[in-house]
Amino acid sequence: MEFVMEMIPILLPIIFVGVMALFVVMRMKQKYKQGTLGKKNSTRAQTLLDSLIPLGMVIGCCSGMVLSFIFTFSISYGLSLGAALGLLGGYIGYEIYSREEESYS
Repeated sequence: MEFVMEMIPILLPIIFVGVMALFVVMRMKQKYKQGTLGKKNSTRAQTLLDSLIPLGMVIGCCSGMVLSFIFTFSISYGLSLGAALGLLGGYIGYEIYSREEESYS
């Protein structure tokens, strides 16, 4: 029983990250099959749209690392959870930005 209680904090972030990554990948796969991926007219806007998910992961990793310095959890725990939350945040940003109309001012 003690072994199981030690393994839960180790496996919990891995399961959490896996579920989030699986959600984002399956949603993007579904959007690709339906042909509803976000498209922008200008190359600059399309590059930003394509970079939102990786940027979210980088920002999430950085914020997870900073939070692991402030609070009492390990850096690996902070990095993994930060990357997962950044992945989810990047996907949400992708969805929002892909629905916006482009303004030509």
